[in-house]
Amino acid sequence: MRYLFVGATPRQNRRLNMSEDPTSATSNGERWQLGEVGSDEQRLRKENRDEEPEHRRLEKERADSKVDTFTLSSSSVSWNLIPQFVSVSSAECVCVREMARGRSITSSGIWRYLNPAYYLRRPKRLALLFFVFVSVSMVVWDRMNLAREHEVEVYKLNEEVSRLEQMLEELKGVGNGKTLMIQKDVPQNPVDMERRQKVKEAMLHAWSSYEKYAWGKDELQPRTKDGTDSFGGLGATMIDSLDTLYIMGLHEQFQKAREWVATSLDFDKDYDASMFETTIRVVGGLLSTYDLSGDKLFLDKAKDIADRLLPAWNTPTGIPYNIINLRSGSAHNPSWAAGGASILADSGTEQLEFIALSQRTGDPKYQQKVEKVITELNKNFPADGLLPIYINPDNGNPSYSTTTFGAMGDSFYEYLLKVWVQGNKTSEVKLYREMWEKSMKGLLSLINKSTPSSFTYIREKNGNNFIDKMDELACFAPGMLALGASGYGPDDEKKFLTLAEELAWTCYNFYQSTPTKLAGENYFFNAGQDMSVGTSWNILRPETVESLFYLWRLTGNKTYQEWGWNIFQAFEKNSRIESGYVGLKDVNTGAKDNKMQSFFLAETLKYLYLLFSPPSVISLDEWVFNTEAHPLKIVARNEQRKPTITLRQRRFGGIIKG
Repeated sequence: MRYLFVGATPRQNRRLNMSEDPTSATSNGERWQLGEVGSDEQRLRKENRDEEPEHRRLEKERADSKVDTFTLSSSSVSWNLIPQFVSVSSAECVCVREMARGRSITSSGIWRYLNPAYYLRRPKRLALLFFVFVSVSMVVWDRMNLAREHEVEVYKLNEEVSRLEQMLEELKGVGNGKTLMIQKDVPQNPVDMERRQKVKEAMLHAWSSYEKYAWGKDELQPRTKDGTDSFGGLGATMIDSLDTLYIMGLHEQFQKAREWVATSLDFDKDYDASMFETTIRVVGGLLSTYDLSGDKLFLDKAKDIADRLLPAWNTPTGIPYNIINLRSGSAHNPSWAAGGASILADSGTEQLEFIALSQRTGDPKYQQKVEKVITELNKNFPADGLLPIYINPDNGNPSYSTTTFGAMGDSFYEYLLKVWVQGNKTSEVKLYREMWEKSMKGLLSLINKSTPSSFTYIREKNGNNFIDKMDELACFAPGMLALGASGYGPDDEKKFLTLAEELAWTCYNFYQSTPTKLAGENYFFNAGQDMSVGTSWNILRPETVESLFYLWRLTGNKTYQEWGWNIFQAFEKNSRIESGYVGLKDVNTGAKDNKMQSFFLAETLKYLYLLFSPPSVISLDEWVFNTEAHPLKIVARNEQRKPTITLRQRRFGGIIKG
C-alpha cells in the first residue's frame, strides 16, 4: 500500500519513510503516529482557493478514489495520511501543511484580496498585480509630462502673441505718425523674475548692513562698519529707503523703519541743511511712502520738515536761499557760490514735492512758494530755455556761469517736465511744458558727436564757448526726453525719442569703456579719441539706469534691460562687500571708498528692480518720480488728495497699481 500525506509538500512526502508498521512513519528522525481523521474537514487546505470549497472537493475525491483516510501526527505537525490503491507518482502528491496550533488559513469575501499573503501564494496573480501597477504608473507619468509640455507651449504662445501685439501697436503707431508705444502687462518672463529677485537680494544686503552697523544714521560707512550723519542726523538712508522697501514687499524691514520714524525722527536740530537735498530725500521720501501706504504718520512728518524749510523762500524775488537752519529758520547761500547766488537746480527742484504736499494737506502755502520761483524765472526766460547754474535771489537775474545739464543744472529742466506730468498735462500746468520745450531747443544746440565712433553727447557751455564734457549726472536726460517726447507732434516726437536712444547708448558706454565696467563721474570728448574718463570715481549713481528704465517702459525694447543687468552685475562685482556696498575711488583700478550713498537704495536699486518688473508696478500713467526716484501719485490741479484716501493696491508690498 502507498500512502499520500495530505498537508505535506511533495519534497516532504518523499522524505517520509514508512516503517513496517502501517500506522506509523518516520521523517528526519521524527516519529509520526497514524490515527483517525476527525470530522472537522475545515482543517483541510484547498488545493485551489479559486475553485469549490475544500470540504466539497475532498468529499468528491473520496468518492472517486475510494480512499481511506487516517491522521498521522507528531508533536508539532499533523499530517493527513491517505491509503492509495492506484499508482500515484511522487510529483502528483499534493500535501497541505497545517500548523499544530490549528490556525485556519481560509479567507472569505473580498477581504482576502487585501491580504498580501493571498498574492504571495499565487505568483501569477502577484505578477499580474505588478504589471497593473507599472502600467498605471506609466500612464500617470505620461499625463504629467504632457501637462508640463502643454504649459511650456502655452507660455511660448503667450510670448508670441505678445510679440505680435507689440508689432501691431508699432504698425498702428506708424500709421498715426506715432513712434512710442504703451506697454501692457504680459506674462512675466522667468529671466526678468530671476533678475528682479537678485536686485531684491541686493537691497536686502544693503539694508541689513545699514541696520546692523549704522541704524538711524544718515549713511553707512561699510569698510569701517559704522555710520555717519552726512545730513545732520535726519536718517537719510532710512527715509530714502522707505518706498523701496515697500515696493519690493519687504514688510518686516518696512515696519521696523516706520517704527523708527514714529519714535526717533526729530527735525528740531541746530543744523544748516541743504534745501535741495532735504527736499528731494526727506520731503519726497515721506510723501512717496504716504502715497504708497496711506499711513498719515508720513504725511505729518513731511509737513513738519517742510514747515522748517519755508523761510528759505523769504527773498525779494521768492527764489530761495539754498541753506537753512532747521531750528532757527535762518537761511543763506553757500559761501562758495558766485556772488552769493542761488543754484539753479537747488532753487528749481522743490516744485513736485511742495505741490504734492499742498494737494495732500489742502494747505496752498507750499505750492504758492515754489510756483512763485517759476513765475519769476519765466519773466526773463531765454529763447533757447537755457539758464546758467547761478541765479541772483535778489533780482532774479542769471549770473555769468556755466550752462549744463549736469551738476547744479540738471533737475531744474527735469522738473519743468515732471510738474506738467504731475498736473495730469492739463491747461493748469501748460506753462511748465512750454518752458520745457524751449529748454529742449537749447539742448539741441549742445548736442555733438564724437569721432570716430559717433557717440552722441551733451556739451556744456560757458558764454559762447562750448566745453566737450558730459557728466554722468546728465545721463538722466535720455529718460527725460523719452518721457516728454509723447507731448510733441509726430515728427518732433520721433526726433527726440531717437536722440534719447542715442544718448542712452553713450551713457551705457560710460560704463563699458572702463576696466571695472562702472562709469566715472564725467567724461571728456576729444577729436579722434571718442571719450575718456575725467573725474574717475563712481559713487553708485543711478542716472543711467534711470534712463534705461524709462526707455524700456516707453519703447518695450528689451535691449535696455540687458544693459541694466550688465550694470547691476558690475556693481555686484566691484562694489559689494560683506558689510554693504561702496563706491570706487577710481573706476580704472577698482580702489574702494567707504560710503554707501543713500541714493543707492532710493534710486539705483529701485530703478533696477522696476526695470525687471511688469509695467503696472508704479505705472507711469499714475505716478511721477521725483529726482530722488520717489514716486508721487499724479493728481490733476484743483483736485486735492485727502489723507483718508486709500490707494488701490492688491496688498502690502504687492504690485502697486494706480
